[in-house]
Amino acid sequence: MPSDKLKSYLHFHLIVFIWGFTAVLGALITIDAVPLVWYRMSLASIFIFAWILWKKKKLRLPPRTLLILIAAGLVIALHWLTFFGAIKASNVSITLAMISTGAFFTSIMEPIFYKRKVIWYEIVFGLIVMAGLYIIFQVETGYITGIVLALISAFLSAVFALVNGKLAKREDATVISFYELLTGALAITLYLVFLTFFGNTPKGFSAAFFNISSADLWYLFILASVCTAYAFIASVAVMKHLSPYTVMLTINLEPVYGILLAFLIFGNEEQMNSGFYYGAAIILSTVVLNGILKTRRKIKRNKKASL
Repeated sequence: MPSDKLKSYLHFHLIVFIWGFTAVLGALITIDAVPLVWYRMSLASIFIFAWILWKKKKLRLPPRTLLILIAAGLVIALHWLTFFGAIKASNVSITLAMISTGAFFTSIMEPIFYKRKVIWYEIVFGLIVMAGLYIIFQVETGYITGIVLALISAFLSAVFALVNGKLAKREDATVISFYELLTGALAITLYLVFLTFFGNTPKGFSAAFFNISSADLWYLFILASVCTAYAFIASVAVMKHLSPYTVMLTINLEPVYGILLAFLIFGNEEQMNSGFYYGAAIILSTVVLNGILKTRRKIKRNKKASL
């Protein structure tokens, strides 16, 4: 029989594979980014709320924590809006390559959030990532809008991760996720209501908004249930049996899985110039190396603390 650690490791690979498939679903779904994110966050909130009721978790949180969760919910909503907007404006490969820069936005902001010193290699890696981005900008001039949106999305994901890093130490991760998803869904709802009554274009709630093809409904259901609610809850469970080093290395495979899946599903639509792959390889390699060095640094620090 496989050990709990091996089963958790294989399970986590499946979860990261599912996360990589999220971008592919975003390309397959034909509706615009705003309704796409609204459906995703609304449905995922319902699924996670059902899980909370089944597990009989407490939803009451301190008022200050709720205010932070509201802010985090707005950030994750904007992250997904720019993420799917980038896919619509470019393609899956470019979006995922740019999203991987989130680790370096985190490195820049982490010293501010956690009041620590800047590590020298973070600056070096940041410069290398910028070189990779420069190569991609030079060869993929037709996708500038998508590249910029994806970089904004990566920055927002870094902000969200830093905020959640503090909250997860004090509160239940599933409850945190529920409030954040619900806040994001409500914020987009208010935006759509405003457009419905005061907008000059028919982009709010309308008959067309809810007139979705059966294929899109099926993709949205998978996106909200499997790629959001299930993947989040399962990732929390398996991390109890995995080391931070294993978790880091596996998560870094997300853009690789996503780019490979996109190429298999969309074929020539995802075919890019060779310069793109050089730039993407530089970024992804630097992300992996950064994670390895950070994990080793954390392990050494923990060993010293235990002496």
